[in-house]
Amino acid sequence: MGNFKSVYPYTQETIAEYAAHTPQEVEKKLALGDAIFRQLGQVSLQQRCDWMMQVAALLKEQANEHATIITREMGKTLKEAKAEVLKCAVSAEYYAQHIAGMLQPKPVPSDAGNSYEANNSYIAYQPKGIILAIMPWNYPYWQVFRFAIPNLLAGNTGVLKHASNVSGCALAIERLFLEAGFPEGAFQALLLSSKDIEPIIADDRVQGVTLTGSTPAGKNVGQLAGKYIKKSVLELGGSDPFVVLKDADLDAAAAVAVKGRMQNAGQSCIAAKRWIVENAVAADFTHKVTALVQQLHQGDPFAEANQMGPMARPDLAEELDKQLQQSLQQGATLLAGGKYEGCNFAPTLLAGVRPGMAAFDEETFGPLGTIITAKDEQEAIALANHPSFGLGAALWTRDLEKAKQLASRIESGSVFINELMHSDPHLPFGGIKQSGYGRELASEGAHEFLNIKTIYLK
Repeated sequence: MGNFKSVYPYTQETIAEYAAHTPQEVEKKLALGDAIFRQLGQVSLQQRCDWMMQVAALLKEQANEHATIITREMGKTLKEAKAEVLKCAVSAEYYAQHIAGMLQPKPVPSDAGNSYEANNSYIAYQPKGIILAIMPWNYPYWQVFRFAIPNLLAGNTGVLKHASNVSGCALAIERLFLEAGFPEGAFQALLLSSKDIEPIIADDRVQGVTLTGSTPAGKNVGQLAGKYIKKSVLELGGSDPFVVLKDADLDAAAAVAVKGRMQNAGQSCIAAKRWIVENAVAADFTHKVTALVQQLHQGDPFAEANQMGPMARPDLAEELDKQLQQSLQQGATLLAGGKYEGCNFAPTLLAGVRPGMAAFDEETFGPLGTIITAKDEQEAIALANHPSFGLGAALWTRDLEKAKQLASRIESGSVFINELMHSDPHLPFGGIKQSGYGRELASEGAHEFLNIKTIYLK
């Protein structure tokens, strides 16, 4: 089974080591999760909502404590980590206040009759059991909470296989749900390697699996879910286009492009990874974003003056540099940055990027902005749709009617017009193509792991 290390990315100091759970410990946790699932059926929805409101309250009260755990384990700035924790609190409150409506039986006219009051035909939303979450390190709290909140409120229980470098986060989240009042076994962390996951998915007590991670990881988990006939939701990689048309507000677009690409040290599935700009304004846009990138300070994530911390692991920085060097060899031009040491990767900007280059075709997971020029809006949309990803997109133009028409042609799960692409508990979130399937957040996300049951009475 082995041990997992938590390493502070900025200095490479080992923070803690955690022993992996044994098969016997895993079995005990699954048995407990199954038993508690059956007990939660006897607990009122209002009680679960009260527990979730306490989760929100604790996240707010302990925001600095949890943010420090995040920063120490994966390196984002303390300010970013605290914002992540508070976003989890807002989502817990949102679902606690709205889950009753999402779970309300839905009357459906049928040949049984039209009246729900007469119990003729309706759709019921019922929990199924244990849901396995396989989650990444880049947003080690938010990714977990956006799965856990609606599922625990709906009456499912959860087990979490977190990324091994954020085991401290996984255990802190487990403790938080207990402190808020959820019974032991409602939410449990499993300290396991990826190779140990198949028996969990295969277990009859586990009724679904949700993964946020890379496309290769999604393919593996999707295959296992299919093999064992388990419902799955996959939120995978992205190479999100950030399309800037010639009539856009360039100052606003440039500022959001840099923020959208460089926040969290660029380690986000929905980062603005490809800046596709119409030729008419490409030079002006390039000047603006270059100045903004050069002003960014990367370094100690606990220092308030730094807008960007290190990347999470040295191997991730090495992979990003490999993609950078390949793109330069393929003809791209370096405008800023381009150097790294350990996990500390300077904010970097490339121009002259085009299809066929690593920086265009592949997901670049780090602080690397790329400028791609398009002769007109038609070519811009074609370039936006070129890679095999389809998670999110942004479109910048002052013509809102045209924006809505073009947005319908962009192949992605979300399109944000004149705004930073982001997740919001009010709105469903997820991708198409190689970016996965299924949805998280909103009522669509709350229903993914429920039994959507038809009730018919005549």
